[in-house]
Amino acid sequence: MADWRELNRAWWDERTPLHVASELYDVEGFKAGRQTVEPFEQRLAGDVAGLRLAHLQCHFGLDTMGWARLGASVVGLDFSQPAVDAARALATELDLDARFVCADVYDAVEALGGEVFDLVYTGLGAINWLPDLARWADVVAALVRPGGRLLLSEFHPFSHVFADADRTVAYDYFSDEPLVWDDEGSYAADGAATAHNETVEHQHTMGEILTVLLERGLRITAFEEHDHTLFARWPDLVRREDGTFRLPEGSPRLPLMFALVAERPG
Repeated sequence: MADWRELNRAWWDERTPLHVASELYDVEGFKAGRQTVEPFEQRLAGDVAGLRLAHLQCHFGLDTMGWARLGASVVGLDFSQPAVDAARALATELDLDARFVCADVYDAVEALGGEVFDLVYTGLGAINWLPDLARWADVVAALVRPGGRLLLSEFHPFSHVFADADRTVAYDYFSDEPLVWDDEGSYAADGAATAHNETVEHQHTMGEILTVLLERGLRITAFEEHDHTLFARWPDLVRREDGTFRLPEGSPRLPLMFALVAERPG
């Protein structure tokens, strides 16, 4: 899969305008003041006012700008030029302290000019697009200043073993083979007619995620798992008043998301 990056980039380039216009991303609600940074992320990060924050794989930047609204000076990085263009336009319209750089995440250190940050953030649905998590961890470790932190918020890798339709076990948790998909539309634009439909993703176990960070000298200071998610991952999930989705009452609970904070010793 030597062309995995270009396949994925073409997919994201084409989906960006669909996502900007989608109900899921609700850009108009964001313009009106809706906060996209989840409460548990805000709790784990603490007060970010005045902090320098880098958001890796930021798509068109809503979460990046959500951190800016909380007082951070932010830069978002994404490999899709249409996504970066959309983020820049929205940040300018809303007059937010946010800049955006178009670069592959593996090239982030050079693309950001060697700058180091108080907080490096990466959000939901990001690391599954990367084949080499150790190389990603090298980037993170280089971007976090001494005494700074990584906040990683992600869908739980255990949830990826289940089929979308009926939650039967369909995929190998420990597989290191790429997952190749060929589907029209997207998670935010179901049924949309699209031309670039092939993508390549990767499964990373919880053990791998923790290990690559620890091996680079980062110290895990917080780790938590959540029994809810932020979209209708399976047909029977129930949406709660807070906007989260959970399994029906009485069902055995599953870990659907996790978050961790890792500190670079000062």
